[in-house]
Amino acid sequence: MKTEILKKLKMAGTYVSGQALCEEFGVSRTAVWKAVRQLQDEGHAIEAVRNRGYLYQENGGDIYTKAGIQSLLHTKVTAQNLAFYEETDSTNNQARRLAEEGAPDGTLVVAVQQTAGKGRRGRGWTTSGEDGVWMSLLLRPSFPTEAASMLTLIAAMAVQRGISQMTGLDCKIKWPNDLVVDGKKICGILTEMSTESDYIRYVVVGIGINVGVREFPEELRDKATSIYLCQKETVGRAPLAAAVMDAWENYYNIFQKTLDLQNLREEYNRELVNTGKAVKVLTPGDEYIGIARGIDPWGKLLVETEDGRIREVMSGEVSVRGVYGYV
Repeated sequence: MKTEILKKLKMAGTYVSGQALCEEFGVSRTAVWKAVRQLQDEGHAIEAVRNRGYLYQENGGDIYTKAGIQSLLHTKVTAQNLAFYEETDSTNNQARRLAEEGAPDGTLVVAVQQTAGKGRRGRGWTTSGEDGVWMSLLLRPSFPTEAASMLTLIAAMAVQRGISQMTGLDCKIKWPNDLVVDGKKICGILTEMSTESDYIRYVVVGIGINVGVREFPEELRDKATSIYLCQKETVGRAPLAAAVMDAWENYYNIFQKTLDLQNLREEYNRELVNTGKAVKVLTPGDEYIGIARGIDPWGKLLVETEDGRIREVMSGEVSVRGVYGYV
């Protein structure tokens, strides 16, 4: 109910009487008052005036709460079940734990801070409070295991759309699991899957967006960036998380109609920073250079080598780097 009251007050733009809230949600005035007090304690600016009701006031602050995120969502399934933590080891780990406990499809795990964040290939992902959006989406798909590799690309599209909409930054996708601005990484995506026999038990899609980071360690300064460093101001984490989840549900619904990227491929390639650029493909026991030509309908990167041959690159234990830098 707390989330519904917050959404109602935000949409109203004027005073809403306590009695109107009681009637709409079928609860007592005391229950409404308690919900409003909880929202105020979380940092939401809600003015209460006798005989007038409650007024939500935009205060420009970065209020990052479960109710704050859910009040901004326009999804039907995605993130409707949301687990919010002030701190956890890793949102991917927490999502896997919830999956084993029976959490439903579309569950979103969000943390203010991770103590043991994870990156691709077992790398660590260091995060701290108020520096970013750290979240993991739990999926329970019914499609074949081979289709799961495309989920990372769909997530990248959702993040690209969310960041671009919220900030106006020229955010691009670096195949298969990074987002970049001005040639530097601003977001990483880690997809993990649990399977049994020939079916998927669940998939966890982890997303880490650098939002308010002011400074990176020296070894990362030429490779990583944040929304703050790009535009010298930050952005609300709750609106950003909601925007990404809204975009995800749209793209995911399109994907599920065909179980490939044929209807998303044109947009993906348009936002792919690698397209038309020389890339170095590093695989176990092999290394070669070619020109990236976008993705095929199954999410494989197409690389044209010097002899004119098109090689299909699958994600996984593959690294794609720019010949003269990160991208």
